[in-house]
Amino acid sequence: MAYPQLYLKKNEDKRLRKGHCWVFSNEVDTQRSPLESFNAGDLVQVCGNDGKALGTAYINPQALICARLLSRKANLKCGSNFFKERISTALTLREKLFDKTYYRLVFGESDGLPGLVIDRFGDVFSVQITTAGIEQRKQILIDALVELFEPTAIVLKNDSGQRQQEGLGQESEVAYGQLPETLIIEENGAQFKIDILNGQKTGWFYDHRSSRAQLASFAKGLRVLDLFCYTGAWAMPAAMAGAAEVVCVDASESALALAQENAALNQVSGSMQFIRSDVFDYLKDARLDNQQFDIIILDPPALIKRKKDFKQGYEAYRRLNHLALQVLAKNGILVSASCSHHLSKENLHEILRSSGKHIDRHLVFFASGGQGPDHPIDPAAPETEYLKTYFCSVTSSL
Repeated sequence: MAYPQLYLKKNEDKRLRKGHCWVFSNEVDTQRSPLESFNAGDLVQVCGNDGKALGTAYINPQALICARLLSRKANLKCGSNFFKERISTALTLREKLFDKTYYRLVFGESDGLPGLVIDRFGDVFSVQITTAGIEQRKQILIDALVELFEPTAIVLKNDSGQRQQEGLGQESEVAYGQLPETLIIEENGAQFKIDILNGQKTGWFYDHRSSRAQLASFAKGLRVLDLFCYTGAWAMPAAMAGAAEVVCVDASESALALAQENAALNQVSGSMQFIRSDVFDYLKDARLDNQQFDIIILDPPALIKRKKDFKQGYEAYRRLNHLALQVLAKNGILVSASCSHHLSKENLHEILRSSGKHIDRHLVFFASGGQGPDHPIDPAAPETEYLKTYFCSVTSSL
């Protein structure tokens, strides 16, 4: 049985033909295919203005991104076999990359499953569904995960703001099995207790894995400041590598409590300090107290979530980097990162250049990083590349 057809306006098929999977509502020929005739989450056959089929997508007529291609096949069957095949393909890559089962298993569009993120924590899976199309098929998805992995638990982490934009509820739940009372994962030789249901995003951030390992390699004997530390993913490997002191700052009491537990778990509590504070306020006070750190990690949450927030978010990134540089010791290292897709590498580059110049410091990049290999980038979908990190050596002005 053929799916209802969604026709695009003339010349609005170029992005799809180049490999992207998104269709925006203003690209639809609403005379031939009125959006109100479709139901959120249903499958449609996307057609160019010439009537030629471009593939199968799910649709949400109320959303700005109103359709997302699942396949270039015209009438894809989106059942259990579809999910098992896509997840198995994603698993094949992760098993080549990692020797332990702690990684992002599915990364949305890059793994052919737009609107879906799955993080694997051993036998526990944290699933983030952000679109009506995947939501409508969540039981099929859960059944596929159970068949493939026989998990201890599957958690639907439904607190993302993107769900609200799709008209979906935001209540997280354990959808299968029983969540262990204590869940411990491993990364970069460290162990971390995580809280999926109450934590941010899926409960953990695997994306900075490679950059964290790089930082730990030169932290020995140095005083380290980890800003927006969350539960200590940057801080623990640095402390375990022999950092003289690691100061962790975050505004979240629950995140800091977990970070302290993780310090004890890794037997590094003696070299760590945990401070609950707004990071802007902490940096201002540290400057007034003439505090100096050999390494500063600046890894804030996304400060530009929407394109219209760019100006305000850019200024926040600029202020943070400017303040951090003022408490960085001579010949210190600043690790500056951004997970905002709307802040480009060039934007962060310029923020660091201008911040260094403004306080008369000589700043050079000696390394850069991005998202880990379990967050693969689809070259046809620039939105899948979001993370950027610069390792900066900062000295007195030349």
